[in-house]
Amino acid sequence: MHDPTANGHPRSTAAPAGVVRFLDGVRARIGTVVVGQDVVVERILIALLTSGHLLLEGVPGLAKTLLVSCLAKSIALQFARIQFTIDLLPSDILGSEILDQRVNEFRVNKGPVFTNLLLADEINRAAPKVQSALLEAMQERKVTIGKEAFKLPSPFLVIATQNPVEQAGTFELPEAQLDRFMLRHRLVYPTPDEEREVLRRNMALGVKREGGGATARTEFDVLAEEPVGTIDDLVAAMEAAATVHVSDTFLEHVVDAVTRTRSHPDLELGASPRAGIALIKAAKARALVLGRGYVVPDDLYALAPDVILHHIRLTYEALADGKRGDDVLRDILHDLTRGAGKPALAARN
Repeated sequence: MHDPTANGHPRSTAAPAGVVRFLDGVRARIGTVVVGQDVVVERILIALLTSGHLLLEGVPGLAKTLLVSCLAKSIALQFARIQFTIDLLPSDILGSEILDQRVNEFRVNKGPVFTNLLLADEINRAAPKVQSALLEAMQERKVTIGKEAFKLPSPFLVIATQNPVEQAGTFELPEAQLDRFMLRHRLVYPTPDEEREVLRRNMALGVKREGGGATARTEFDVLAEEPVGTIDDLVAAMEAAATVHVSDTFLEHVVDAVTRTRSHPDLELGASPRAGIALIKAAKARALVLGRGYVVPDDLYALAPDVILHHIRLTYEALADGKRGDDVLRDILHDLTRGAGKPALAARN
């Protein structure tokens, strides 16, 4: 790819200083509670800056809930968590009409979806009918209760989690719902050094006295209540992300990467235009998080797996041969970098 400063567009090469301080402050606050997970924090901030929903995949115990809780408190956002189970009903998410017998009228009882940051924990454990109840909220930022439509708070973001290993009692997310997620990120175990730090911090937590007794403190007990920024700061960061420069060359490479998925022999379903839109938006937000006012090739290569993989589907023949979506995407990116004359980048992701 060419340098993104090409094409002669007048603009700043650095992100606004105030926005950078705000984003760095959020990352630093999360770092006081969560060890490592820098890439996950980056993806969560990207989702927040672009109003794009995020699906996190990982085994239990990797601090997914702690991360989201810490983010909400860092920016003074309304936060709600729904633990998805097999017996969950759509009304448990959206709300319902309740008959008020005092006045003999129905009133609306709004559900937990009316928040800024919604954590849908283990979303694949709920029945498809419940999963689809989130579709309107995620896509249109509104829900219908009875005959009345209600707008959701702004900003509104869904961060869903699922365990990719345990499949008993789970329901695979339908294509339509996967398509609503801008990013699908797979968490990994911490490094040995990070795990040592996790253990050291946990040993130092001690106990918390409550009434006449005490309980063992957890990481949730050390979350600072004072936010490092307000929703106004977040809005300013979102506006800055929207103005990050994207060169014509970068745009062409995004189009090339997406269209290659539609003609690859190992793919039955290629990425839709929504994947390209998501890749551009995510690249702009990533550039801002890293302090840049423009996107670079590394943004595309870093984000392509999280943006594209859940938008494609392998053929039965490819699956029978043991191929994975990661392998196909790696081939596509390799061909892309060869065409750009920079084969050194083919090793990324």
